[in-house]
Amino acid sequence: MTPAGSNVGLTRATFSVFSKELRAEFRSFELLTSTIVFVLIVVFVFSFAFSPTHEDTRRFGAGFIWIALLFAGSLMLQPSFSRERPNDTLGAMVLAPIDPFAIIAGKMLANFFFLVLVEAVLLPAFSVLYDVSLLPVIGPLAGVMFLGTFGIAVVGTVFAAISAQARMRELLLPLLLLPALVPVLIASAGATAGLLADPPDLPRTWIFVLIGFDVVFLTAAWLFGGYLLEE
Repeated sequence: MTPAGSNVGLTRATFSVFSKELRAEFRSFELLTSTIVFVLIVVFVFSFAFSPTHEDTRRFGAGFIWIALLFAGSLMLQPSFSRERPNDTLGAMVLAPIDPFAIIAGKMLANFFFLVLVEAVLLPAFSVLYDVSLLPVIGPLAGVMFLGTFGIAVVGTVFAAISAQARMRELLLPLLLLPALVPVLIASAGATAGLLADPPDLPRTWIFVLIGFDVVFLTAAWLFGGYLLEE
């Protein structure tokens, strides 16, 4: 048993894990670079294959954005826990005198941060390739992107922890992730489509769905964080 007084604060431990994830990625930029290139290729191929008109972009552009982000999430979330396997660093982190949720939360924040970096490249590229200006709705769009991306990061990190110990984890994660993300993808695409419409409109129903989704999964991760990390 670890004395209660020796426990590291949740916020401090979360930030430590978050910092470790950033340092690990920024040493090589391997995962971030490959994901950005992949997402740009997806957006370009959609643009070339469908040759959407201005009206088509306003109708279907939101779907293209979130499909690209779904692919990005599938690529970036898998290594969240699998990179800890070679040296069994995850086991050492679990044995540390910290709240197990701090490990989950730190990796969630790192995955969220990486996805935001991908979006910072994706959205301008989308605006250019599909000839649609996002500046008039950049404020509400940023809010929708925040809620949707956070939902992807939360759910993806949880299922990455669940599948990390499985033999076929590369196959298991997408199988678990895609059905669970259906509500957040529908709500995010619906809210984004409203902002791309003429005139722009932000359906509050989709915002409430995104907030509820994020709160439910974040609460579940907090309650069951210790179980997620058990082998």
